[in-house]
Parts: sequence; structure tokens; C-alpha cells
Amino acid sequence: MKFSNYRFSRRKFLGTSILGAAGLSLIPGLSTANSPISLEDIQQVRLGFIGVGRQAMGILNGMMRIPGVEVLACADVYEIKRERFKKRVNRISGELGKPAPKIDVYSNYKDLLARPDIDAVVIASPDHWHALMAIDACNAGKDVYLEKPLTLTVKEGQELVRAVRKNGAILAVGSQQRSDVNFQHAARMVLKGRIGKVEKVLVHVGQPEHPRPFDLEKQDIPKGLDWKAWLGPLPEMHFNEQLNPPISLDPEENEKLWGAWRWFRETGGGYMTDWGAHMFDIAQWGLGMDRSGPVKVIPGTGDKPLTYHYANGVEMVVGPFDEGRQGVKFLGDKGWIKVSRGNFDSSDESLKPTMERPNLGYPPHYWDFIDSVIKRKDPIVPVEVGHSTCVVCTIGNIANVLGRPLDWDPVNQTFPNDWEAQSKLHYNYENGYSL
Repeated sequence: MKFSNYRFSRRKFLGTSILGAAGLSLIPGLSTANSPISLEDIQQVRLGFIGVGRQAMGILNGMMRIPGVEVLACADVYEIKRERFKKRVNRISGELGKPAPKIDVYSNYKDLLARPDIDAVVIASPDHWHALMAIDACNAGKDVYLEKPLTLTVKEGQELVRAVRKNGAILAVGSQQRSDVNFQHAARMVLKGRIGKVEKVLVHVGQPEHPRPFDLEKQDIPKGLDWKAWLGPLPEMHFNEQLNPPISLDPEENEKLWGAWRWFRETGGGYMTDWGAHMFDIAQWGLGMDRSGPVKVIPGTGDKPLTYHYANGVEMVVGPFDEGRQGVKFLGDKGWIKVSRGNFDSSDESLKPTMERPNLGYPPHYWDFIDSVIKRKDPIVPVEVGHSTCVVCTIGNIANVLGRPLDWDPVNQTFPNDWEAQSKLHYNYENGYSL
């Protein structure tokens, strides 16, 4: 079955706000998020990859192991990473006992999107490119697996939500904790009221939480890297290899660090968006605020942590707790639940999960995306949820920059009567780019 020859109808995007109907999100059952694909469901899904750095290599390894998935092409502004992609596809194909496919590579992602034989794309570019690439993909009739955080700005997220629903596209956000048994169980227990009325949520995203101004030294642009294309809509800034870590093919040497663009105010959101996109996601899920959000943000100053207030009286406090592991702790009037990667703890043994995730041979989050493409259904993290999580991250950074409490309208997604804060929901694109 080839999806690019036609588009399926899907339910309309309803609601008066950009997020649609607010309220409790349905938690997919563990069997849904973790079941292997049945034979009758196996159909061909042809993928292209846009942005093929360190993160994309991990996604590639998982996606290629899912029955029915075929990888056809990649696009990246760095020549050596395009070549590595071809070599990696060949290696994984050999491990799977399959013949090496023909892989086409492009420097311009729009050339990849123009191919009618590609059904869906994986976008693992730096955050400042997420919105433009994903919107272009939706307009080109492609489904999208998009790395978190969804976008760099709130305005970009609003436009991406519209593009997904207007085009009837499937967009899955790479918030893989949603497909993990521990995190699913934690959210389910909290939503069921098993710890009573939630009074406070502690969220640790890592430190320093907020991004710093770009301060890396200027270096020569390496051969084969189109730096102007890498910058895209960003204002002019000089190159440093930490932004696009070097690799070699012979001998093979991969990135020794994650791209440092995520740590700077000009190019990312710091730990607030890098890990916050994971941890705030779980906090909002457990609070039943998937398509809503807080109503007030108080910046962290001195020894006082960044704090969010919700309309129902719940406080969400950001900073290290207990052993300092990045995670989430829900505090209710009848108990508590604490969850992080590979760990689950609670005030009562009866609250702990009894099920382990089955080993499918590939990550269940990737399978959820492919299954959603085949069945034309929303994935476990649809675009509206990815957007609302990203909003929480971003308005926390805005409050910290301004250094004062901010009121937030989660329905209309505005800072009421605050032009200064409102101006920070987007930035002026450079170099002829526009949403």
C-alpha cells in the first residue's frame, strides 16, 4: 500500500482555541502503545529523513527494524552527514539480512519533499528549523515524525498545528516517555485520583534550566557544510563546531556531544525545552492539562524556583528534588508518585506498576508513529499535545528573561495586556524566510 497517491479523510480539528477542546486526554492502553504490529497491519511506509545528526541515527536504527518500513532518502546541509546516512542504512540493512537499498541524498530538504514516492518524513533538525520543515512537509502531503521540542517559538507551534489539521497529516512528536510503561502508569494513577487531590508537582529538567547568550568562539566553517542554510531564518552568527559537531567516516567517528545549539538563547531553549519537553509533558499529562496549561508563571529568582500556577490551584515547581534525577513527582493529599527514566517510586506499594514493557525489537514510540500512518489515526503524542507542552517550556523561559510574574491565557495563548511579553512569542525571521 502506498500512501502518497492519496490522502485519507480525518476528523475535523474542533475547538475555539489553537489546542482544540481542553480537558482530560485519553491515555492509550498499554496494549495499544506496546503491541507489535499484526501481520494484517503490515503495509509499506516509505520514509525520508531531514536532518541526520546524532539523534537521527538513533531514530534510523529503530525505524528500520519495524516491519514494512523502507528508508529512501535523506536531506542535510552537511555533506559528510549525508554520506554517513547512506553507510548507516547499508549497515543496518545487512544486520537485518536485507539487500542494501538505493539511498538518495539532498542538501535541500524541499527536494526530498518533492518526491511522490515518500510517504512520511522524520525531522531531527535543530529546533529553529522544526516549524518551517514540518509545515512544508504537511503542505507537500507527507506525514511527520518530529523531534521534540515541537518548535522554537509559540507562534511557530500555532502555525504548525493549523498546517497539520488543514492537510489531514499525521504528526507524531518524539516525546517517547509517553510510550514508556512507568510514565503511562504514573499518569494513569494520578488521573484516577489514586493519590487524592493533586496539590503540587515537582519537575526537574536539569541545570542550568534556562539558556544563556551565545558565547562560543568563532571557528572556520568546515568543508561541505552550508552554514547559511543551517542558520536559515536565524540572524547572522558565526560558526563553532559545538553547534554542528564534527564526525569522520574513515575511520568512523561519530559526534562526541549533542549539538550545543540547544543551550543558547539564540538557537534553543536550554534544559527548559530540551528535557522540559519530556518532563513537563508528563506533568501536564497527569494533571489532565494536555491541551491547556498554566494561568500564571513566576520566574525563578535567587533561592526561589520557577513556579507555574494552574487555574485549579495546583502549583508546578521547577528544580531538583530528592536525589536530583530529571523527573516528575506528583504530590497529592493522599500520597505521592515519583517517576523518571528507569525509575518509579510511590508512597504506597499498591501504586506501583506491575507490567513490564515487552521487547519488540524496536522502540514502541516509533511503532506508534508507523501504526498511526497506516491506520490514519492520531499518535500517542499528536501535534496539539506537543504544542501545549512546548508552550509551558517557552513561557517559563520568557518569564525568566523578563524577571517578573506573567499572566497566561492558555485558551487564546496570549499574555493578557502585556505587550512586552507578547512580543517574545516569536522573533523576526531573517534571510527572506517567513512562516
